[in-house]
Amino acid sequence: MLSTPVGAPPAAATLGELRRSGHVHRSVRAELRDNLVTAMRGEQPRFPGIVGFDETVLPQVERAILAGHDIVFLGERGQGKTRLIRTLVSLLDEWSPAVAGCEINDHPYAPVCGRCRALAAERGDELAVSWRHRGERFGEKLATPDTSVGDLIGDVDPVKVAEGRTLGDPETVHYGLVPRTNRGIFSVNELPDLAERIQVSLLNVLEERDIQVRGYLLRLPLDLLLVASANPEDYTNRGRIITPLKDRFGAEVRTHYPLVLADELALIRQEAAVSWAGSPLGSPELADHLLEVVARFTRLVRDAPQVDQRSGVSARLAVAAAETVAASAVRRAALTGEETATARVVDLVSIIPAVRGKVEFDQLEEGREDEVLALLLRRAIAETFRARLAGADLTGLQDRFENDGPVETGELVPATELLRRIGPVPGLAAILGRLGVDGAESPGLAAAALELAMEGLYLNRRLAKEELPGRTVYGGS
Repeated sequence: MLSTPVGAPPAAATLGELRRSGHVHRSVRAELRDNLVTAMRGEQPRFPGIVGFDETVLPQVERAILAGHDIVFLGERGQGKTRLIRTLVSLLDEWSPAVAGCEINDHPYAPVCGRCRALAAERGDELAVSWRHRGERFGEKLATPDTSVGDLIGDVDPVKVAEGRTLGDPETVHYGLVPRTNRGIFSVNELPDLAERIQVSLLNVLEERDIQVRGYLLRLPLDLLLVASANPEDYTNRGRIITPLKDRFGAEVRTHYPLVLADELALIRQEAAVSWAGSPLGSPELADHLLEVVARFTRLVRDAPQVDQRSGVSARLAVAAAETVAASAVRRAALTGEETATARVVDLVSIIPAVRGKVEFDQLEEGREDEVLALLLRRAIAETFRARLAGADLTGLQDRFENDGPVETGELVPATELLRRIGPVPGLAAILGRLGVDGAESPGLAAAALELAMEGLYLNRRLAKEELPGRTVYGGS
């Protein structure tokens, strides 16, 4: 997420005032390097919002910045490449001066375009200065097959020609996105999707640090950091990237999905942030053990042999799953009159249709997608049950079914009604404690804990279960 201004820009409004303020002109790469070193020494957060890359990806990024290298991030979809690229903006100075009105953000000390050089010669220390926040010094383009050289670099502006300027006048050039991000960071997402002739247009930007527009006698030295993202499958000699362009990037950084369960959970908590502000029911309760099921399910889908491993399974799957489970709880509360929406195991089945489109299956699995996802979800619940309740004394809960018969639950059964149907359970406090739940404080969380225990007993073949549309009967035949 790009940063927003937190303070007023400096007061200098002319070149003379800027000089007297003691401002020092630095290149973008020097600026990034110096601010990174300062953040390291001060133990400040350098890449806010990035989870799971501390020991693997971020050290590579830091070395690339310190070396002044352009960077290409290689990774499957949903690994946080774009998020990581955008966090680089936080390493720029909060405010940076530019010649007022300049299309390519020339620094007042060293203007490079013809207009700004003429203004500097004419006005001297009275040259007007504007201030740009670091959030305005970032540009990005999603590479698509229809992207043109004019989009990235620039082209002749027919309107300016029609106004009477000669066709060879540099003032008739309409600058593209790259020069308009001069003295900033420019990102090309999915770089290999650019046509080869468009990739060629970036060669000068990466090596000679300038641009050339059509047949104009125009060479503009650019000061920017170029970063890109790509899928590893496409970023090979067999893919859609030209070798000279690969050669010009100083660093290739490989991203990955969260390596450990704790990072997966942290990522879900950070990203699954649907705003329920103003909702009559407030924010739904989503117990940690349910988030753990979602995280384990995501990891199982990634590793499943039935899933196409080349496309990957995005972190967005886990986020969408967690949001869907919460939404299912809100729906139940709205329809049944519950005061607080609390997610339970019965809400987990809503994950399957919600994430089906986010997974690319092997062709041999066509028609079995829901079956595969349901199996993986049951495995995730079983693993969470073993991790959370292994060794717990559940004989009291099992005895309840032997003595009092089956219990029906379902997506529209309120928590209080489910607790009433189950009745007193010996050892319930110990179950709640193992799950970190205070049942006295929230009947919904107590019901969620009991449903996990019942489902775990069923998956371990210690309790019968019958499933009907919208209903589940535990302890039935």
